[in-house]
Amino acid sequence: MRQAVFLDRDGVINEVLTKRVKFVNTPVDFLLLDGVGESIRVLNEAGFLVFIVTNQGGVGLGYMKEVMLQKIHKKMIEDLATFGASVDDIAYCPHKPDEGCPCRKPEAQMLVELAQKHQVDLHSSVMVGDRKPDIQAGQSAGSKTVLVNRRSKDTYDADAVFDNLQAALPWILQMKKSTSQ
Repeated sequence: MRQAVFLDRDGVINEVLTKRVKFVNTPVDFLLLDGVGESIRVLNEAGFLVFIVTNQGGVGLGYMKEVMLQKIHKKMIEDLATFGASVDDIAYCPHKPDEGCPCRKPEAQMLVELAQKHQVDLHSSVMVGDRKPDIQAGQSAGSKTVLVNRRSKDTYDADAVFDNLQAALPWILQMKKSTSQ
């Protein structure tokens, strides 16, 4: 079984709710956070599979169509490639926030399905997010959890808390070392 790092998108990989970007509804709104490209490249080089798991309620709410979401993800992949970084797969929930669908975080379905598809051991993998639903999804899946770029003082019982993905790298990489020994 393989190890993976599951990354939430908005607030972990790209800017959201900043002075420059409120929401990411078009590719022009997609701006990588500092250090993310390099961090994902390090995760790739360490042998982790890297997945994006993102709630995209803007689709269900009518702020964008799925074709636009695909264009945003294409830009993300292109932007990451400039750093020599790549993602192995992307899962998203297009449903409205209160639709009660099983794929929307805090539910763990996106993580579980990616793990099944790519033969990933969820218990030796890590979910990185910036909000409570991300941490809850990781916990429900049985993965370790990392909270970054938090907007609240609460840590939601995450296994680790860091300012950003780059700061979390040593902790995540230690997970790789501990399972390979």
